[in-house]
Amino acid sequence: MAKFRIVLLLALGALWGGAAQAASPAPAGSFALVGGETSIPYGWVDFCGRQPQECSQPVLPARDLALNAASWKALNHVNRQVNAAIEPISNYDHWGTMLDHWDYPTDGKGDCKIYALLKRKQLIDAGFPRQALLMTIVRDLEGNGHAILTVKTDRGDFILDNLTDDIRPWTATGYRFLKRQSQQDPNVWVSIQGAPALAARAAGASNASAN
Repeated sequence: MAKFRIVLLLALGALWGGAAQAASPAPAGSFALVGGETSIPYGWVDFCGRQPQECSQPVLPARDLALNAASWKALNHVNRQVNAAIEPISNYDHWGTMLDHWDYPTDGKGDCKIYALLKRKQLIDAGFPRQALLMTIVRDLEGNGHAILTVKTDRGDFILDNLTDDIRPWTATGYRFLKRQSQQDPNVWVSIQGAPALAARAAGASNASAN
């Protein structure tokens, strides 16, 4: 039923077109500046080994999501629904290992990576372009590794985060952005430059695991 509602919203968005975009409640954002290729998180590599169908994807041209009233509503629905559906638990308590484990919430539990992966999957299944849905690694306000989902739109980069139901521009999170998936190839990761000044105090290597 939730998937049906999302598909319906997307269909309405296509009908509304430019008029809906002008009336969209989404705030205007900005675009993060990405650098060159960087190391791939261990958790993604391990995830691909267990879920090869999720990672054996063709290289596609970069594409941003057209942000209008319907797509904004669908993003908010998925963000809130997934945040409410998963029981938060640490990587170690969940899997019994310090190695970073990325997966879908088959048991209804998980940490930040599990939330972000499920949001990405639900949005792709609902017809959102894969190239606009990017797994992203940051340092949070306490300097800890954290995984979120970046949505690349024609109005800027917005963040879906398990720590809040509000979808925010990337510059409004206070996080230090480290790396994210390439738009063209989900198995290529690129560094992120120009992180918000508020998060400049957060230290750490870009290949740290997310918690």
